Amino acid sequence: MKNKIITFGEIMLRLATPEHQRFSQVTSFCASYGGGEANVAVSLANYGLETDYVTRLPSNDLGKAVVMELKKHSVGTGKIIFGGERLGIYYLETGAVSRPSKVVYDRAHSSISEIKPGMINWEDVFGDATWFHWTGITPAISQGAAEVCLEAVKAAKKKGLTVSCDLNFRKNLWKWGKTAGEIMPGLVEYCDVILGNEEDAEKVFDIKPDKGDVSTGKVESSEYESVCKKLKARFPQAKKIIITLRGSVSADHNSWSGILFDGEKFYTAPVYQITHIVDRVGGGDSFMGGLIYGLITYSGDDQKALNFAVAASCLKHTIHGDFNLVTVAEVEQLMKGDASGRVVR
Repeated sequence: MKNKIITFGEIMLRLATPEHQRFSQVTSFCASYGGGEANVAVSLANYGLETDYVTRLPSNDLGKAVVMELKKHSVGTGKIIFGGERLGIYYLETGAVSRPSKVVYDRAHSSISEIKPGMINWEDVFGDATWFHWTGITPAISQGAAEVCLEAVKAAKKKGLTVSCDLNFRKNLWKWGKTAGEIMPGLVEYCDVILGNEEDAEKVFDIKPDKGDVSTGKVESSEYESVCKKLKARFPQAKKIIITLRGSVSADHNSWSGILFDGEKFYTAPVYQITHIVDRVGGGDSFMGGLIYGLITYSGDDQKALNFAVAASCLKHTIHGDFNLVTVAEVEQLMKGDASGRVVR
């Protein structure tokens, strides 16, 4: 059976400051598109897997431009619905050295924020699919988006799809009256694969590591094994629990790795030192895209799947924009230890 992955969420116009400038300095922005679930779909399409991205876009020139951009990357757009007034925007101020990056959202009243249950025919969307992916960003947008997300996970499980989630806690989005702690458990209980970073489990479920402090800039894999076990106990139906491990030396220098727990055994990926970060936005999404590809392609080899995810997302940090524009061959080359960056000719 051919694998087809469905992702669902919001894609936005991304306006980034050029050359690490502050918002107060710029006279122009670098425009592109991005959003957690769309980023995953682009990664998977780059790796040769069939994808459909589901969202709600305004029926105007910006909505059409988004569709063209997704098609350019071979992402299926036939399940996108249209309506509403506007495309969401996010502004990115790219940090440097000890100054962190900043994001300002302008996505209130976007087309997808005003989505309602029944607008998407999930039976049709999942007709020939094998995998469904969503993130914690979508239910944070609005009550309607949360309700539609619940529709989706229920329909996906009913049809026997593998369901994955990136917890992706965004404190600046949960403004519609409910907290992540109130909404997310009812969604995550449908998931087979759960991904979070070193802080998501604490912010969403109040699950903390037995030891360790992310604010020190150093993150050890052993410190987060307890988080995996606690998440597994909270959501026993989950087959894989994965934590990305980002140590932040500065805005330009991060360590990067991950661990995977299958309920019995822990797998730990190599640690990469990313010393000259070009763009870290979308790093977690590129990990998720690599992980889904790895779990499908290297079925039964969780170590290789995890290693692929970490290497893929390591490479994403070298690419401007939300999308991870790398090939399987490039990821596998890094997995083999070739991090020289020598010219290929």
